Amino acid sequence: MTALTGTWGLVRLILRRDRVLAPLWVLPLGLVPISYVASIDGLFPSAAGRQGYADLSAHNAGFVALYGRLQGSSLGELVAWRGGFIPVVAGLFCILTIIRHTRAEEDSGRRELLGSAVVGRHAPLAAALASVFAAGLVLCTVLALGMIGQGLPAAGSWAFGAELAVTGWVFAAVAAVAAQLTAGAGGARGIAIGVLAVAYVLRIVGDVGALDDGTPSWAGRLSPLEWVTWIRPYGADAWWPVALTAGVAVALALAAAALSARRDLGAGLLPPRLGPPAAGPALRSPLALAWRLHRGLLAGWAAGFAVLGVVLGYLAASVADLVPDAPQMAEVFARLGGAAGLVDDYLAATVNLFGLIASAYAVQATLKARAEETGGRAEAVLGTAVGRLRWLGGHLAFSLLGPAAILAAAGLAMGLAHGLNTGEAARQTSRLLAAAMVQLPAVWVLAGVTVALYGLLPRLTALGWGAPVFCLLIGMVGAAIGLDQWLLDVSPFTHVPRLPADRFGVVPLAALSAVAAALTAAGLAAFRRRDLPIP
Repeated sequence: MTALTGTWGLVRLILRRDRVLAPLWVLPLGLVPISYVASIDGLFPSAAGRQGYADLSAHNAGFVALYGRLQGSSLGELVAWRGGFIPVVAGLFCILTIIRHTRAEEDSGRRELLGSAVVGRHAPLAAALASVFAAGLVLCTVLALGMIGQGLPAAGSWAFGAELAVTGWVFAAVAAVAAQLTAGAGGARGIAIGVLAVAYVLRIVGDVGALDDGTPSWAGRLSPLEWVTWIRPYGADAWWPVALTAGVAVALALAAAALSARRDLGAGLLPPRLGPPAAGPALRSPLALAWRLHRGLLAGWAAGFAVLGVVLGYLAASVADLVPDAPQMAEVFARLGGAAGLVDDYLAATVNLFGLIASAYAVQATLKARAEETGGRAEAVLGTAVGRLRWLGGHLAFSLLGPAAILAAAGLAMGLAHGLNTGEAARQTSRLLAAAMVQLPAVWVLAGVTVALYGLLPRLTALGWGAPVFCLLIGMVGAAIGLDQWLLDVSPFTHVPRLPADRFGVVPLAALSAVAAALTAAGLAAFRRRDLPIP
């Protein structure tokens, strides 16, 4: 038996398990850029209009930080630039998928069960990577054919699709390496997502540093998210960055296989920190146990939000530079939903993006309870005097209050950076802290959806990831492509006041909180009555 025996059988198993989850992230990521074509063409129908917009955007630090460098004014180049954040999302989904089918399988014991059959040592890792790489190819094909269908050049469309595919590949390989380092899925996710966050910050530093002379700084050259921008879809259509990024992904995948051969099943290469021989008073309650399980994840998310808040907050003042140079841009931003000025609209859009990302943390924290159940650890705890609702309530405390902590970190960091840049530190910090915190009811709704699934349909709990994906899709393209209002209203983030650009409103926040409470109550009631565990 070779080390890869049984790989294709495991690939079929993964595809069957992900038959719902995979389309939830592959299709939206492939279709979102297609919707930008009509939006940008409607806003700038003439070549002169697109050139004017490109001239302004290419030298604006705020836009460059969000979307990357813009090096052309054609319709295709503007669309590819506007989709500059999509590779980050693709990388995140690839990381989560790889960890789910590698380290999480070891945690649950299923990897050991499979290993007792005719399965090679490296087959599970190879199957997970092959499945994600195939999903990247599907994403590339969906995007390329869609862009060609919109009348854009075929070469640029395939280059654009390849940009998203190889970005997913390289971070899937990063996740594969991370899965070998730690003895738990949570730690592996933290390492891999941390690498993604660092790559994004390095890309921002490199691109903003290139505004002076057009050459990315050394920081940008270290980031895979910067490498894929060198492809320049609909411009140079260079394929060597595709080969470079794909080569790094293959090298990391081989490194992951080599590391896997050097460790025991269920263990990690990094030595775990030994705990005390007996639990102290701080671990004598379900909430304290949940804190022990969630604290690393929460700290990582809060640190990442704080760093992004500093970077994006510092760049906010540069958005105002668009107005003196081109007053007509105010009309364009008004059509895109601006309410009280370009800077406030930029801040509101950025804080809303933080809210959408924070909802992913809420879903992940809720799914931790499901992992504890399927891993058999919840049953051991519930075999004591601890009741079901007390046990689940400890995890839900982090699903509901954890987003508050990371949004507060983002709002404070963003407000302080913007305030120091404008000389209004106290005012801007309070404004942006409030803008961040009003996202909470919408985040709680998505957490409530996951809790309801966990209680009512535990085998489908992973579908909770579909809610943030749907809301992200609606937020990115809904208004731009003119979707019906009823469809926009399905997303809870549509109803959140867009502070600091809009006025504060209590009614929508109260309504969202009530919906979240109802969903959470339904999930808790069902969990109290159903069997445990359900595999």
